[in-house]
Amino acid sequence: MTRARDAAAAGQARTDAARLPPYGNGTIPPGIRSRTVAGVNGLTVHMLESGYDTPDRPAVLLLHGFPELAFSWRKVMLPLASAGYHVIAPDQRGYGRTTGWDGSYDADPDPFRGLNMVRDATGLVYALGHRSVAMVAGHDAGAPVASWAALVRPDIFRSVVIMSSPFEGPPPLPFNTANGAAPPAPAPTDDDLDADLAKLSPPRKYYQNYQRTRGANENMLHAPQGLHAFFRAYYHYKSADWRENKPRPLKARIASEMAQMPTYYVMEKDKGMAETVAPFMPSAAEIAACKWLTEAEVDVYATEYARTQFTGALQGYRVRRGSDPKSLAEMRTFSGRSIDVPSMFVGGKSDWGTYQVPGAVDRMRTSACTRMVRFHLVDGAGHWVQQEQPEQVSALLVRFLRDQVSSSGGR
Repeated sequence: MTRARDAAAAGQARTDAARLPPYGNGTIPPGIRSRTVAGVNGLTVHMLESGYDTPDRPAVLLLHGFPELAFSWRKVMLPLASAGYHVIAPDQRGYGRTTGWDGSYDADPDPFRGLNMVRDATGLVYALGHRSVAMVAGHDAGAPVASWAALVRPDIFRSVVIMSSPFEGPPPLPFNTANGAAPPAPAPTDDDLDADLAKLSPPRKYYQNYQRTRGANENMLHAPQGLHAFFRAYYHYKSADWRENKPRPLKARIASEMAQMPTYYVMEKDKGMAETVAPFMPSAAEIAACKWLTEAEVDVYATEYARTQFTGALQGYRVRRGSDPKSLAEMRTFSGRSIDVPSMFVGGKSDWGTYQVPGAVDRMRTSACTRMVRFHLVDGAGHWVQQEQPEQVSALLVRFLRDQVSSSGGR
């Protein structure tokens, strides 16, 4: 049955987007259009776009996270367009109405590795007639893609905004070991962390390991509470609306420290994500008061993921995070390199994502990014910072562009 569903998901991922109902459930503001671009690194990319009606504008590329879509940028696109930019927000490989990827669990994982995702971004920029972008911004799972893009091709990605997920830089290579230097101790893997978490009371597990399992898709897609309610609770639980989100730096990547995070990051061992978020479903009054995510907007996520399922989106957890040997080898090609274009970090003050990798913020600010001009934690925002506080985020992005890259242009 599972493999049959995998095959169905692969077929759904190839659905002709032209046959689907209009994107966005009527919630996309005028001035933002939905379109597809064929021939992009093997994909037909679906994207949202604003500022397209004026030629020769510098470009801005916005890369969403999980479980998100191009739709997640809808509230910041028009302010960026009003500032003079051609704003491009694609559904990334594995997501939404972008097609050409295999949605089965047993798909070849290579296309979902970091450098190929950079090729996706580069191919889209070129297909749209730009030779560079003034800024690439990535949120959550989009943050490492944006970060690697700026590190690998600074000539194309002239500045970078890293949102919610700090970038630590490439993994190191052993140095001077031929002359007697001790090789670095191997970092604990996610499997090592999971083994220690399982010894706690109650036993716990790391969400990234869970996201790599075959059952993660089934659990979320067929959530007992229904897909709409799953998204509503998931988004609420990780937002500033859940008042218990009070993040702080963690001392080390050990079980006792990591278990201080909410259960959406360190889960109870016997629960899937559907069961994890269900107790945090907001009340009817809280839903009615939630202006940053209406019921119609939740339906956009529920409808798109019901069609594509989650497996393609989850491939990144299998090959772009953790300790996948092939991905580590690929990334070590760039050991010693840093992001040298202007950079900025934006997160929510109520977002544990900033601290889920202990020490990552310090490594980002001191070595991974040599020109980090600003570090912002936004009031009134949790993990979904550009959706929860779009006015503040838009102002930060526009100011960053004007201060750092306007004089260099974006083509």
